[in-house]
Amino acid sequence: MITASIVVPTYKRPKLLINCLKALLAQSFDRSNYEIIVVSDGPDRDTEQIFQDFAGYDYPALRYLPLPKKMGPAAARNFGWQNAKGTIIAFTDDDCLPHAHWLREIVNNCNPNLDQVVTGRVIVPISKRPTDYELNTSHLQTADFITANCACTKKALIKAGGFDEQFSMAWREDSDLEFKFINNNIPITKVETAIVTHPVRKSAWGVSIKEQKKTQYDALLYKKHPALFRKKISARSPILYYAIILSFLTMLIGVVIGHNQLASIGLAFWAALTGYFIFKRLYSTKLSLNHISEMIVTSAVIPFVSIFWQWYGAAKYHVLYI
Repeated sequence: MITASIVVPTYKRPKLLINCLKALLAQSFDRSNYEIIVVSDGPDRDTEQIFQDFAGYDYPALRYLPLPKKMGPAAARNFGWQNAKGTIIAFTDDDCLPHAHWLREIVNNCNPNLDQVVTGRVIVPISKRPTDYELNTSHLQTADFITANCACTKKALIKAGGFDEQFSMAWREDSDLEFKFINNNIPITKVETAIVTHPVRKSAWGVSIKEQKKTQYDALLYKKHPALFRKKISARSPILYYAIILSFLTMLIGVVIGHNQLASIGLAFWAALTGYFIFKRLYSTKLSLNHISEMIVTSAVIPFVSIFWQWYGAAKYHVLYI
């Protein structure tokens, strides 16, 4: 009889998934009492091939469930837990490495007969002078609740309604689920001994600009849970970004109308505020020439791109979120 089901969403990252599966197959837990469900977020032949390679080995039940089309990690996780045989549903991600006793610690601290949630400890190995991307990833270590390392009884998931599939990117869908647990008075217990390592993936130059697209889902989360959003996510609007944009517009207006003093004032404020933003991002991060140039370029662009996606989300989800 299967007690626990581990759900792993994935999409076209076979090398990362193989490492994750090796860690999950090596759990210090009776292999007849747990299953591993990998949900591909859309058709993916390379991922399907992995399961053919594992066929015939004496492993825990290993299931592959592809979605008919790409719908996002929230939909993939829903499909996984809704088809799970276990009464305890554990979640991790395909780029994570659960420690050998991870599942055992989860099950020991989770009563399948109750509405209950547990969240474990995430370790993100980074260097003393990480890149900006590495530093941002390391914040997962202090997050209240993330799907890289959490578990819920199936009863709790049903009561909360599972993941909201409107969050079609890997952003804020875990916070939304956490807030639904809170609103339904479902306790969330921290289990420090349930450990997952989350290595930092290699990132492309300027990746932080692309990452801003995710901020549209902040508007959706704010619309659904305004009080909890302000308490746990962001207490105020991004004042620095607005100040940078306002300074730039002041400079631009001054140039257009031929008002040199106004243009100079706008330029001075824009340069000072952007310079502060660059300094803030470089203060404790890598000081290589490549990284410094990346921080200079992306810091000049991020405020505009971030606010665009924030307003895009506000319009899309019909909420005053600025």
